Amino acid sequence: MLLVRKRLGCGTNPISQTVQFARLNILIYDEQVARAHTLCYSEGDPNQQTVGFEVEDEASLQEAASTLEALGHAVHAGSAQESEQRKVRSFIGFRDPTSNHIELVVRPERSGRRYFASRDAGITGFSHIGLNSTDPARDERFWTQVCNARVSDRIGDIPLMRVNAIHHTIALVRAPKAGIQHINHQVETSDDVLRSYYFLNERRVPIVFGPGRHPTSGARFLYFRGPDDMIFEYSVGVDEIEDEATHRPRQFGFEPTSFFMWGAKPADMALPNS
Repeated sequence: MLLVRKRLGCGTNPISQTVQFARLNILIYDEQVARAHTLCYSEGDPNQQTVGFEVEDEASLQEAASTLEALGHAVHAGSAQESEQRKVRSFIGFRDPTSNHIELVVRPERSGRRYFASRDAGITGFSHIGLNSTDPARDERFWTQVCNARVSDRIGDIPLMRVNAIHHTIALVRAPKAGIQHINHQVETSDDVLRSYYFLNERRVPIVFGPGRHPTSGARFLYFRGPDDMIFEYSVGVDEIEDEATHRPRQFGFEPTSFFMWGAKPADMALPNS
């Protein structure tokens, strides 16, 4: 399970407007039927972004904390008040080598009431994130050797890494500073992707690229821009890695056809021959 917490700069995008964007028009805010939340905004510096991962139990959390500390990574054990704010039983926080803020959580709350969105976007789950990396090779070693992620494929020096059978949960994208590069929600059908494309276009929400299909994961996708320039993605049909023992990561070139099988080109992403 993934959770994202993001602060919102009040000077340019009041939180009420962002919640309206997220809840009423585009996304599901408290989504995924039974979970209290997977995406949370709060007022403050928009550069303060946190990504959370659920671990199995308290013993696993403490083992992770001990491993990180033994390797020289500062670990913050969340207080009872901080855990209550996050709606989790307990958590630890640390930073990856690029300084992205990561939290591992135990027993995130579930809701006894089913959530019905104001727009049926077809969302079935919160799937993956793109994380900025100042050194993707270094950060790949951290995520694979310390956090037990596995590389599914690479596009240039961008590793697409999984923590379960889903093709990828984390993509490390080269950037000059820490931050979340994009947030992905899975939807139920290709029709949901295309319905959102027309819905967003009608409301003049900037489409970053798509509709298209990723040759790496097989997912059909649509990327669009939200508050504070955050990029959101809807996708469907992502591959699963069925045999861990025999899977070998494939190397794709850093070129448009490695991102977009159907020839879609991004609005603001610098790629060779684009």
